[in-house]
Amino acid sequence: MSLQKENEVRLIYSGNDFFDTMEGIIDSAKHTLHLQTYILDNDTTGTLILKRLKQAAARGVDVNLVLDAFGSKALSKNFIEEIKKSGIVFHWFGPLFSIDVLRIGRRLHHKVLLADQNIALIGGINISDKYKGDEQNIPWLDYAILIKGAICKEIDKICLQIFDKKFKLDTLKNVVNNYRKNDPSVVLQLRQNDRLRGKNEISKSYTRAIRNANNSITLVSSYFLPGNKIKYALRRAAKRGVRVNIVLGGISDVPLLSKAATHLYGFFLKEGITIYEWKRSVLHGKLALIDDKWATIGSFNLNHLSALSSIELNIDVTDEAFILELKEHLQTIIDTGCEKIDYSIYIKNNTLLKRSANMFAYFLSRTGMRFLALFPKIFSSTREESGL
Repeated sequence: MSLQKENEVRLIYSGNDFFDTMEGIIDSAKHTLHLQTYILDNDTTGTLILKRLKQAAARGVDVNLVLDAFGSKALSKNFIEEIKKSGIVFHWFGPLFSIDVLRIGRRLHHKVLLADQNIALIGGINISDKYKGDEQNIPWLDYAILIKGAICKEIDKICLQIFDKKFKLDTLKNVVNNYRKNDPSVVLQLRQNDRLRGKNEISKSYTRAIRNANNSITLVSSYFLPGNKIKYALRRAAKRGVRVNIVLGGISDVPLLSKAATHLYGFFLKEGITIYEWKRSVLHGKLALIDDKWATIGSFNLNHLSALSSIELNIDVTDEAFILELKEHLQTIIDTGCEKIDYSIYIKNNTLLKRSANMFAYFLSRTGMRFLALFPKIFSSTREESGL
């Protein structure tokens, strides 16, 4: 599960960078394509990507498409029939109306494009106009990683497990015993979270990296409602002198979760942790940079849905050139698009009414996420996973 330094890894940004790269990968595919994503919208961007997939299928490429049945539920039956008639092999993940309805909390949240087992895009960017932007609208801020090399064969295995519905449940005990510790010689490591199959790799990787931080931690996080392990690990890091910066969304597509995250501001600010709000567009990115040596990017949100329920995929990176580019980029977005939250002003403006509303949103959101995460484990804990 590693990629050595002679292979390529590149940071990809939402907007034209991501979608031009995606189109290029699809157009260059010769044998196989896997596209698995949470949201594909029937808009200009979604239609264009679908057109490229159809063209690939028409020239003989095996095109396999998996969409989450909740995330992409707005797609019409005619749209889906059009996909199937084009030669694309299509599956829904987690149909909402089935015998497995109690698995509503288990969603396919990872975003993966893989071509010919040798080039892949992995990140948090869905296929929608919102993530591409236009002359009037800045794209939602989000990220992906372009990967070329041997690690793509491991990504292929993950895609096939989802697509073919051929994996068995692991136990948490086995995962703990088999969990691989960080190897400093490795440039990339795949990390999965899928609690139903006992996989907790991304959560562990985040927690370990924060606990081991010596100098600096920067988090970019959408839907930020971390569990206690990460919450208190961040506080302990700040207490031992680590510079902790958290970049959150100043504009939200889910106001309830934004209010819930605001409830945590006082906890972090009083410990000397710096909070910035990205103000230029919706923030949808999920990444961490620690000690300017280690980064993780992918689909994983710091909340209970990602930690306990959804299928997530991240890449941990130690490549020096990649880390340098990411560091410079984070400084740029902080300098040009963020507002720093001042603790004294926050306390002054945090009226009883606001505190009460934010606290209610926090506990409602956390309880709801835990509730959704509960059913998949109960319903499927004794059976082989069917998934789709």
